Order: sequence, then C-alpha cells, then structure tokens
Amino acid sequence: MSVKHIWFWTVLTFLFLFFLLTNSESENVRKALVTFMHKLEPPDQNFIWGWNLTSDPCTHNWHGVTCSANNQYIKSIVLEELNLTGVLDATSLCISTSLQFVSLNNNNLHGFISEDIRNCKFLTHLLLSGNKFSGSLPVSIPRLRNMKRLHVSDNHFTGDLPNMVNVTSLISFLAQNNYFTGQIPDFDFSNFEAFNVSNNDLRGPVPDVRGRFGADSFYGNPNLCGKPISNSSCPPPSPPPPSIVKKEKIINQFLDDLPIYSGYIVIGLILLIFLIYKLLIKCMTKDKEKGLDHVEKKDISQDTSVVVGGGEKLSEILNSNGSKNWFTGLGMRSEYSMTSMESGVTTSGLVLLSSRKLRGLQFEDLLSAPAELIRRGKHGSLYKVMLDNGVLLAVKRIKDWGISKHDFERRINLIAQVKHPLVMSPVAYYCSQQEKLLAYEYLPNGSLFMLLYGSQSGHSLDWRSRLDVATKIADALAYLHEELGESGISHGNLKSSNILFDKNMNPQISEYGLMVSHIKSIKNRNMSSATFRADIYAFGVILLELLTGKVVKNDGFDLVKWVNSVISEEWTAEVFDRYLITQGASEERMVNLLQVALKCTNPSPNDKLTMRQVALITNALKDEDDKSISFDTSRV
Repeated sequence: MSVKHIWFWTVLTFLFLFFLLTNSESENVRKALVTFMHKLEPPDQNFIWGWNLTSDPCTHNWHGVTCSANNQYIKSIVLEELNLTGVLDATSLCISTSLQFVSLNNNNLHGFISEDIRNCKFLTHLLLSGNKFSGSLPVSIPRLRNMKRLHVSDNHFTGDLPNMVNVTSLISFLAQNNYFTGQIPDFDFSNFEAFNVSNNDLRGPVPDVRGRFGADSFYGNPNLCGKPISNSSCPPPSPPPPSIVKKEKIINQFLDDLPIYSGYIVIGLILLIFLIYKLLIKCMTKDKEKGLDHVEKKDISQDTSVVVGGGEKLSEILNSNGSKNWFTGLGMRSEYSMTSMESGVTTSGLVLLSSRKLRGLQFEDLLSAPAELIRRGKHGSLYKVMLDNGVLLAVKRIKDWGISKHDFERRINLIAQVKHPLVMSPVAYYCSQQEKLLAYEYLPNGSLFMLLYGSQSGHSLDWRSRLDVATKIADALAYLHEELGESGISHGNLKSSNILFDKNMNPQISEYGLMVSHIKSIKNRNMSSATFRADIYAFGVILLELLTGKVVKNDGFDLVKWVNSVISEEWTAEVFDRYLITQGASEERMVNLLQVALKCTNPSPNDKLTMRQVALITNALKDEDDKSISFDTSRV
C-alpha cells in the first residue's frame, strides 16, 4: 500500500471518529435538555412546546431556543412568564456547553441552584428574577468569566452575594428583594449599567460606586453604612488572615485554570496527528510536498473560521407573519427579504430618534438581528430583538393604521420630542406604504399586570409601592396630556400590561399614542377631548386594580361594575386587596384613593376630572401617607 493510500485511510478514520463523537454529543444534549424541561414542570406535561427526543432543538424550533446561524449549536434559552413550577436542573442544562443566554424570569420555580452551573462556561446572561429560588447562590458563579448580566431579584436567596470582582465583563447585577446577608463585594462599578441590592439584610460599608448609583440601589438594608446612604459612620473593617486569603487564591486559580489543562490534551492530540502527517509527506517528492502543504493551509483557514450569527432573523419572522401577502401576484419580493435589502431598497428606511446606543444602526442590521415573538395582539405584534452590540429592543409591528406615511412620521416625531423619565419614547421607526415598525428600549422587569396577577413569588406590591406607582403614572400622563393636547394625541390603550418597569423598578408608560386606527385625522375638538377622557377612565381602572388586587382580563369580568356593586351594598372594606389589609395599610387613605378612581371611571362627562387634577390629588395623598409614616417612625 502506497503512502498516499495510508494517509487517505488515516484521515478517513479520524473524520469518522470525530463525526461519531459529534453525533453522540448532539444526542446527549437533546436528552439533557428534555430532562431539563421536564424538571421545570410546565403547566401541561403533555405539551412542552416541542421539546422532545424525536426532534432537533434548532431545526424544529423548540420554543424559547435560539441557535447559531448554521443550526450547529444552541445559543440561548428564554422561557419567561410560562408559569413553570419546578426546579432548575443546572446539571442537565449545562450539558449544552455553548449556551450564552438563559432567562427564566417571572415563573414559579423553586429550590437551589446547583454548582454545576459552572459548566455553562460561555454564559453571558443568567436571568432568574421573579421566582421562588432559595438557598445560597453557587460559589462557582464567579468562575463564569464571560458573565455580563446576572439578575436574581425577587426570590428567596440567602447567604453572601457572589464575589464577582474578577468578572470584568459584568455590567448588570440585580439582587433586590431577597434575604442576602454579609457585605457587598467591591465590584468594578465603572462598567456597570445597573446595580440593585435593596431590601436584603446586608451589612457593613457600601463600596465606592463611583457616583453611578444612588441610595435607592441599597435601601432596605438597615445595617449598611457609608455613601451614598444616610448612615455614613462605618467602623474600620478587620482584614482576613493572610494565610486564608492566600489559600483561597490558590484554590480559585487552580479551578479557573482547570479548563486550560483539558485544552492541552486536545492540543497534544492535534500535534500527534500533525507529526504523523509530517512523517508521511517526507516520503513524497518535493513537488507533492508543496502541493499538499498548500492544500493543508487552505483547509486550516477554512476550519478555523468563526461562525457568527443568532437564531431566526427579524426579517424571517416578519415574512412568516404576513409580509409576503402584500406582493402576491405582483411578481415582487417581500419588503423584508434579504435580497431586497442587498439591492438597496430598504437600507435607508430606518429613522433613528434619540438613543446613542443605536448610532450607526442600519435597517438591514435590524432585520438581520436575532428575534423572537413576545406577543401578538389585535393591533399588532411585539418582538424582542438583540442587536450585534448586545442592545435589546422591543420592536412593535403596527397593523391597520388608517393614516398616511406623512401623518405617521409627524405623529411619532411629536411623541418622541416629548421627553419624560417615566415614559418610554420610541428610539427608532420604519415607515413604508405597506408597513410600520416602532422600536423601543427593551425592559426586562415585566409589567404592572404581571406584578399584580402573575407574581407568585411572595413579594406582592405593598401599599406604599402601589401608591407610588399611581402617583408617578398620574404625573407622567398629566404631563403628556398637556404637551400633546393641541396635537390631539392621547394614549388610547392605557392598561396595566402597558405599565412596564425599568431596571430600577420605576414604572414606565409604554406604547403612548399608538391607537389611531379608528381616527384618520383628529380635527374635531370634542372627539379629541373624548380620547383624553378615555385615558382618564383607563387610569381609574388601573387605580382599582392597585386597590383590589384584581385585574381586568379578557374573561368578561367588569372590574368597575363589580366595585360599584360592592360599594352600593355598603361593603366598601370588601373591595380592598386582603394583602394590603394584612400589611396594615391605612383604610382611610385607601378609601381616599378609591374615591379618585370612582371619579375617573364615572361615565358622567360633567363629573370628570382632568389628568392634572388627578395627579394633584394622588400626590397629596402620597404626601399625607409619607408624613404619617415619618410621624409613626419618630414616635418609635
């Protein structure tokens, strides 16, 4: 047998073994992820959103799974607000070692987080807020050196905060509303975009936050001291024994370097194959040697190219949801096809409004970004989109707007110009004859609807938080009515699911001014006034939701009618949320806010308040409540 034949069979055997190992690993990942899903305990174990052993997570589009562009590996798993009631099986989850993004926000998961989470070595986002997880966070979390966002707020975690000092990529850490103890590690706050450890049992000095975060990131921890909180007297800390510090550093360094040792084994195997190859080619002529060397270099350059990409693109999702129908029979391509993008038809259609993070963004960048459908409604669909720079956007696709392109652009620019810290302004838009898209900053902390109805974490909104939300929304809505009153632009669809919460849990009014499908041009003053009165009525309904703990759902339940019927029977106290009663909320002030809600929802046009009047009354109620709490505290 010639040297050429020997080399051929050697390579063929190596490729066969490699392919066999790859297939085996894929099957193991699929089995592990199905186990992971079953342990999450979805509401219906017979319906697990396509997660089964007979399908592929990438090619069969498992719910919540995003894969690489070539469908070779899984990049992210997002299973939010699905009423999952089981546990997080990190052992099974991290069999898929390529995972970068995991979000299980706002479910009812419980139990501990296993130390096996360290096997998700490439994890950049771990979002577990709004569950019932307990115990200490794994000590191995600081070894996830690629971590960017770690969100564990609104759980039952105990123990120390993870020491992420050496994780230089970390930009967001949210751990509020837990039971953490000990001191706050000295994070590298210079890179942080968000940080909150409020409402825990932390103690000791607050690290130097470099002026990036205020007292609201630390409140609810009475044993903390130092700037930026009011208690500034801190005793000098006692340094740990040098021997312990040295021992910990040695152990941590060994654990951190462990993956490198396994890499040496792989490199050794590659070098062995390379040496065998060199021995074979020495038996050949110089011309053949040069030819093989050229082929080798070409193959190596192809094998080492990095595949970059996400899951399903926004353009593909939009096309699958009706975009192609505009061009049926016209012999034209879809507005969102990548071919039309490359030909220059749509590259200049995206209008950027105010966000520095989107500077230089082109329409094709938006369309080629990985995306997923969040919800589909009567007036349009909402998509979550991740740009190449990691920025998350909520993209609203609006349908059946009966206004021209000119009127749309004028309306959106007017809304974008009215700035308020508690109102979500659009950051970009796209408008054509067939389609309209609006982009907002994506807020991951859920809505008021979810806090009142979907949260089972045991951290219901207390009276002060509800009154604070009511006051802030009233102020913001009054401001918008005054600024946009002459333009006739009201909200038109105000409800608790459109009140979102930012990274500091401040309420944000979303989707302002997006309901004009039934009004082509508002010129009649009475019609314009009616739209603003509808906003005030909707705000009154939100007040009733805050007071009763009941929410308006699409099940025929009329909250306003129910409240009025209870009051007419002189059972006013039965209206209020039992949680507020058990927390000792003042019934007198709840009754006062109830009167405001009834004024807002009164159908008589002669008995209507303006939104500014509503804001003044709610602010007065909050001031009275704050003074009462200050008085009670001073007496204690």
